[in-house]
Amino acid sequence: MRRMFVLSIAVLALGFSAGNAQGEKPGPAKKIIDAALQQASISHKNVLVIFHASWCVWCRRLDSVLTNPEVSPLIDKNLVVVHVDVLERGEKKAIENPGGDELLRSLGGEESGLPFYAFLDKNGKEIADSNVMPKAQNIGFPGSPEEREAFKRLLAQGAPAMAGQDLSKIMTHFGS
Repeated sequence: MRRMFVLSIAVLALGFSAGNAQGEKPGPAKKIIDAALQQASISHKNVLVIFHASWCVWCRRLDSVLTNPEVSPLIDKNLVVVHVDVLERGEKKAIENPGGDELLRSLGGEESGLPFYAFLDKNGKEIADSNVMPKAQNIGFPGSPEEREAFKRLLAQGAPAMAGQDLSKIMTHFGS
């Protein structure tokens, strides 16, 4: 029963995040976060909120690593991951999650570029965000050795229960 409830929350959160193929309006960012926090509380995990946009190549690269069949189970074991679509342009504005820009601003990502991400505890308190490079710059996609090392530290901070070997395995998918 509990597993079914968690699965239902996950499906609900995904639906709020992405809308659907028939063009439904995407769900409000607050509902996405509320559903993720509820799932995180039940599953004793933290939440990884990833802010992205359809035009963002680096966002797609990050998503491709995190959804890799070797990486995804390791991430899912430790985090509830949700996406919030922001900063769209023109006709694409309709695919933004309402309230996403405000959430981005409240987490310190307004001037950071995309992808921007933040880790929240099960109560919604920010643990860390991707503004950890020198001069508080955003990691974005961790492409350089310095960015990968910063991302590894951030992931360890955001998902403290993650085993070191799992963390190392994830990092191999970001290149060398």
